[in-house]
Amino acid sequence: MAGGNVLSVEGLTKRFGERLIFEDLHFGLDRGQKAALVARNGTGKSTLMKVLLDIEAPDSGTVTFAGNVRIAHLSQDHGLDLDRTILANLFQADNAAMRAIRQYEEATQGEDAEALQAAYDAMDRAEAWSYEAQAKEILGKLGLHETDRFVDGLSGGEKRRVALAKCLIEQPDLLLLDEPTNHLDLGMIEWLEGYLARAKTTLLMVTHDRFFLEVVCDTILELENCTLHKYPGNWSYFLEKKGERSSNEHAQRDRARSIMRRELEWVRATPQARTGKSKSRLDAFKDLKSRASVRLEEDEVRLELDPARLGGKILELHRVRKAYGEKAILDGWTYHFKPGERVGLVGDNGAGKSTLIRLMTGEDKPDGGKVVIGDTVVFGHFSQEPPSFDEGMKVIEALYEIAEFMPLKKGKKLAAAQLLERFLFPRHRHHDFIHKLSGGERKRLHLLRVLMGNPNFLVFDEPTNDLDVFTLGVLEEFLLDFPGCLLLVSHDRYFMDKLVDHVFVLDGAGGVRDFPGNYTQYRTQADAEEKALANQQAAAAKAAAEARAAEGPAAPKGDYSQRLSYNEKREYEGLEGVIATLEEEKASLETAMSASSLDHEELERLATRLGEVTADIEAKTERWIELDERA
Repeated sequence: MAGGNVLSVEGLTKRFGERLIFEDLHFGLDRGQKAALVARNGTGKSTLMKVLLDIEAPDSGTVTFAGNVRIAHLSQDHGLDLDRTILANLFQADNAAMRAIRQYEEATQGEDAEALQAAYDAMDRAEAWSYEAQAKEILGKLGLHETDRFVDGLSGGEKRRVALAKCLIEQPDLLLLDEPTNHLDLGMIEWLEGYLARAKTTLLMVTHDRFFLEVVCDTILELENCTLHKYPGNWSYFLEKKGERSSNEHAQRDRARSIMRRELEWVRATPQARTGKSKSRLDAFKDLKSRASVRLEEDEVRLELDPARLGGKILELHRVRKAYGEKAILDGWTYHFKPGERVGLVGDNGAGKSTLIRLMTGEDKPDGGKVVIGDTVVFGHFSQEPPSFDEGMKVIEALYEIAEFMPLKKGKKLAAAQLLERFLFPRHRHHDFIHKLSGGERKRLHLLRVLMGNPNFLVFDEPTNDLDVFTLGVLEEFLLDFPGCLLLVSHDRYFMDKLVDHVFVLDGAGGVRDFPGNYTQYRTQADAEEKALANQQAAAAKAAAEARAAEGPAAPKGDYSQRLSYNEKREYEGLEGVIATLEEEKASLETAMSASSLDHEELERLATRLGEVTADIEAKTERWIELDERA
């Protein structure tokens, strides 16, 4: 599509009863712009997205899309057809390439040669071969390999990934994404980050992933106090400019208070001194009082937490074995935790992270070996699935069920109400009934119940899902002060990098690697190792190709077409050129990374792309070898 405006929003206002959600919003998105919408949970992000999509009607204002703009939307509700297969759901888009692919898929199921030839011709006309290859790449990167499975039989995370794949495959002009990284493992998130950064589509997303906000986005839209603030930059630019705005607001408030003190002296003067001429000054005083009393969110003093002391024996795993059928989770692993350890736990989906947590906390038993939990250990386990709440209970009562106070050092205490305020539950919400809370607010309440138990060993399994970026900042500060042990599973790389000292990497076959560093440092080393392996494989493939070329052309075989399908033959013939192109890009990236003038952000971007290219070379080399053997 040509350049210009894709979306225009003018004077948008929305209320629910007497509660104002947002008022008089004005903003737009240009073609190719990549924007993120950030706000505290419960302040209107989802409502604004629904208004944009005409799911909710605004009280006033207009939402205008450019003519013929194609829109794809990833919502929290996947919106898939449960009675159809993954493939059938993915290829529902109505464009020439999709129609050609559907025709081709149907033709390959039958034996009509004319129908098959017509399908080939339609694929050529629509340039659908590359479209199909891209679709298969997206499916592979998102771990969706068995596309003949029916959606009704998929897990919640798999349905979410199918919905995301559908949005990406449709290649829309405008892509609206609501928390796209939920239910993705770290490898998938890194791939998606690179894909969206390179895509030419216009993007508006709600996400708490700050690496996405830093690398992918060029605009941050902050919804705060019913008003939208626009920042033309990425996450670091937003933090800088928001800090400046907050400082200005503090200065304005302080000036207003200073002036108000002087005005207050005048207002309290004898009534006889006031005449009709002073009415305007009294009105101005009322306005001044309003501005002076604005309560700005301020950084709170760090808490000096005082959990129960950990003894000499904390948590020990002795040659622990665990498997489900033939799937090994742990194969004789031994580890002893030390005081104050902060460990990240990473591995692909299905590698056994949640199983390992259950073994450590005593919720599950090993098949062999033993797990020894120290007598002084008090676990605080934040699970992916929060407990069911009594819907008729009030927010503060949910904490009172655990405790009314959290002990601090020097005999001080933190009341339940103070903890709620620290984690962005304002005092007027403390007596709200739980049935009024959003999904993110429920998760935050579950988190506070865990903390209120005053644990000395925190075990967090995906705590960042459904938490907004502002709550994450508060949680990070809290955990940085936490003096006990921390075991963390999170797909939020920013969050994990800030909090952990070393990483347990589950290989999915029973092995655990203990890497000394944070997640980004681990990925940098893993990418270097993958790069070395890919170089070896590429060299072997090149040597094999040169050896065959030296032998001369082989006699044609009559069953060649039976060995490779038409599509596979096209793929095989093009792979050597693709691999050569990727090798050239890899060499170019390596040269660029050797420059001493690069800043951290550019170096990180190049390293990420190098990892993607290296993995791509490895995958395509393996595929070429497979097709070559069959040919």
